[in-house]
Amino acid sequence: MATDLAFPSGGYTLRPAGKAKLNGLLPTLTGLGPNDKVVVYGYTDDRPVGAALKKRGIIDNLDLSSRRADAVVRYLTSKGVNPSAISSKGRGDTHPAAPNDNAKDRAQNRRIEVVVEQPAG
Repeated sequence: MATDLAFPSGGYTLRPAGKAKLNGLLPTLTGLGPNDKVVVYGYTDDRPVGAALKKRGIIDNLDLSSRRADAVVRYLTSKGVNPSAISSKGRGDTHPAAPNDNAKDRAQNRRIEVVVEQPAG
């Protein structure tokens, strides 16, 4: 999910459009087996965080991506996803989906991924 849809620019509070998109995942996430795990990964582009974010205590992209992933986890657990089966991980500007050469590609890198991990076997 593109973080521009889910969060305001430079923010980590979920927008209504982001909540609506996450609501589409709820049937799957609330119906997982007892050994299944969900990891919410947050990513950013490679642009440094601005002064406004630094004033709010966000020191870098890793911190911003972590707060966004945490916000998604809080929302999903508030909607019934088992809190012991879900976790968050900020990855900042690592693992880009596209080069950070232009606005379109940077937008692809600002994303949240919700991954279901099922036990082997």
